[in-house]
Amino acid sequence: MTRPALLLIPGLLCTEQLWAPQMAALAGLADVHVGDHTRDLTITAIAERILAEAPPTFALAGLSMGGYIAFEIWRQAPERVTRIALLDTRASTDSEAELVRRRELLALVEKGRFTGVHDRLMPLFVHPDRLQDEPLLNTIRQMAADIGKDGFVRQTRALMARSAAHDVCRSISVPALVLCGRQDALTPLAMHQEMADLIPGARLSVIEDCGHLSTLEQPEAVNRELRNWLQD
Repeated sequence: MTRPALLLIPGLLCTEQLWAPQMAALAGLADVHVGDHTRDLTITAIAERILAEAPPTFALAGLSMGGYIAFEIWRQAPERVTRIALLDTRASTDSEAELVRRRELLALVEKGRFTGVHDRLMPLFVHPDRLQDEPLLNTIRQMAADIGKDGFVRQTRALMARSAAHDVCRSISVPALVLCGRQDALTPLAMHQEMADLIPGARLSVIEDCGHLSTLEQPEAVNRELRNWLQD
């Protein structure tokens, strides 16, 4: 029997390492693929590239920026998506304050201070109690280094121009999981409750003692939720 495909999409400044615990834990349930979100200038183009390289049908999971891309994949090719998981993400666009922060980070890069970007973002990425967890922080720093400054600029410009996805939420007609860390500072719980309310039949899961990068911060809890979602 052919196993289903699972397509994972990382977040801003993240590589497939963001999903390493899930790739290992779910390998027995699905053929796992990771989408490339580093080479294009718009969310639309990123989704088009991922779809061109993806299996014919797949379960789809995205975290943060990966969630925004997942919405666009559903918008472009809903018939190819068998189920969807939206982790630490949201349906809304950036507020003016968030756009200002993104412009400030782009300005840092233009001044040759790319390493300052992830140091500035770290308190938003992880639970406060994990800010001294050097193995976790080093993983995040390495992912950022692997994306590089040019990739970060492309990703940021794509994020700043993205469309809201409330209409996409209402149109989702496959099993849907909406998951977030209880202490997610970038995309708080209220944003996930909004998505879960909009998506017909969606299940909301809150991971305790966890910030924005839930797949790395609380991998066992996230693995359990994704396993249940895949087997629904």
